[in-house]
Amino acid sequence: MSRAPLRPGTHTVALLGIPHRYHVAGSGPLCIVHPGGPGLGWEYLRMPEVEEHLTLVYLEPAGTGGSGHLATPNDYRITTYTAFLSALVEHLGAQEAFLIGHSHGGFVAQTYALTHPAHLTGLILYDTSPVTGQEFWEQALANLNRLPQRHPEAATIPQAFQQTLAATDNASATAGLRAVLPAYFADYWAHERELAPLRATIRAWIDPLRSAEPPFDVRHRLPEISTPTLVVSGAHDFICGPRWGRMLHEGIPGSRLLLLEASGHLGHLEEPDIFARTVTEFVLRTAAGDRDTPPSPRAVLALPPTVDVHLTDGPDHRGGGLGF
Repeated sequence: MSRAPLRPGTHTVALLGIPHRYHVAGSGPLCIVHPGGPGLGWEYLRMPEVEEHLTLVYLEPAGTGGSGHLATPNDYRITTYTAFLSALVEHLGAQEAFLIGHSHGGFVAQTYALTHPAHLTGLILYDTSPVTGQEFWEQALANLNRLPQRHPEAATIPQAFQQTLAATDNASATAGLRAVLPAYFADYWAHERELAPLRATIRAWIDPLRSAEPPFDVRHRLPEISTPTLVVSGAHDFICGPRWGRMLHEGIPGSRLLLLEASGHLGHLEEPDIFARTVTEFVLRTAAGDRDTPPSPRAVLALPPTVDVHLTDGPDHRGGGLGF
């Protein structure tokens, strides 16, 4: 098959009748990247360090960026995103593909792994959870309300988060997201100079955020995931923290877990070297068929001795809006 769909650059293709834009960068084994949200621009998830070793295909999900929009907010469902993802894999003609799902994109990735296991070589669940609902959101909001105790600069963020959930258009959703963005980092203010450009340009689209989808919950199905899986969690992630990463790790047979000690929800920006090295190592070893003597189902992914990795305890009832 022609390699044109994987030529570096920006592509537009109709998936199930809806135009979708995606971006190809890097070289090496193929890895599709599904961003979070729902309703966020894909650019925040760009991973240049990983692109040095892998071919990354960044999808702009329906309802965002240059991709088409669906008829109503309630059409933006995890099963719909999964169907679009399946159509993208078919379009790419990929015989072997890895999948990175970040946050809400991790819900899509889990669903895809459960429904299309034959099309996946490996799965990377990045700062996500197997469940949302009341307990998930209560813990997230409690973590958020405690944030000003560590960072007085965050005093207005808890209220801004609630206002963002009540946004009514793209402009107010984007303004709200930019107001709360520091909460998604372990210490935004210590790195504000580097992170301010992202805060000034990140965008949100309201229709996917307004989806009234029921809470996500695949806990009982995690043992069915047979795809080699790497789980990545940030120790200071207020919304999809280590508790949920550990739940994924303990539920998926043979999975590996990386805890990023100095990261919140965006470890590829906060600890890019460790993140890139670990993801690349996992993909290259899995692609090479190196599955002999795997770690136990509760083992932490082995890293070079200079990297200290530990399992530690981490700090509305919608299905995933602004789970990011």
